[in-house]
Amino acid sequence: MNGTEGSPLHGLSNAALVGLARALEAAQLAAPITSLSIAPWVPAGPLREATADEFQRLLAAGMQPSHLAYALRLLCTERVATERAQGRVELVWTGPEPDGAANRDTRVVVDDLFRAARRRVVVSTFVVYQGRDLFRTLAQRMDEVPDLRASIFVNVPRREGDPRSEAEILREFADNFRGSEWSGKRLPEVYYDPRALDVTPGPRACLHAKCVVVDDERAFITSANFTEAAQVRNVEVGLLVADAFLARALTRQFDDLVADGSFRGVPGLGAGG
Repeated sequence: MNGTEGSPLHGLSNAALVGLARALEAAQLAAPITSLSIAPWVPAGPLREATADEFQRLLAAGMQPSHLAYALRLLCTERVATERAQGRVELVWTGPEPDGAANRDTRVVVDDLFRAARRRVVVSTFVVYQGRDLFRTLAQRMDEVPDLRASIFVNVPRREGDPRSEAEILREFADNFRGSEWSGKRLPEVYYDPRALDVTPGPRACLHAKCVVVDDERAFITSANFTEAAQVRNVEVGLLVADAFLARALTRQFDDLVADGSFRGVPGLGAGG
């Protein structure tokens, strides 16, 4: 079927596609195809006329009714799959938008995810700043749901020229997190990548991934850190994906890195002691 982009078949409903396919398979519909013969499946109007002409053209060109029926079913199947995929993936945008855009903001999506959490939340971010406000919904949710577990993975860096021990830097981070970045009664588990605290001079690795995973059901992968600027003012883009396979894979990736020691718990914060 050449030139299908402009084919009237794309204008048919899924029910019409399936009904016409069944009629062709049962020999209830055969050449010559007319506007009248497809009336039971296609409403009156230009689309019915165009569909009849398209059917007649394809059959006249040598396409068998069974092949046409298969093409109609395939079009319907692909359309349903596309609609389902679109329903699972949502564009999330922070910053200026063109007129008519209706994308949800990063902050709104994150709060919605936290508010709906029942069992497990995994957060990964390069930096946390003004977290008391940004994590407020999650902190409240943890206080409301005793079984809810939250794991936050964040970069804890050694500043250039900082001679302190890893333990001292982690103690300062933990004190600041409890005092300035978290408002709830229950603390989350907080993990870090020890490579960012390497005392060896030169470039260091860092934990730079930004994502939120909730209940192994939905995953939000984003460029935005957990800072007020990133979640409210900057230009940031992300995808909210309602896919359990992806969500479980992300959660397992972080959990496995904790299990093998690649990520460590911050002492004094949740699983960190």
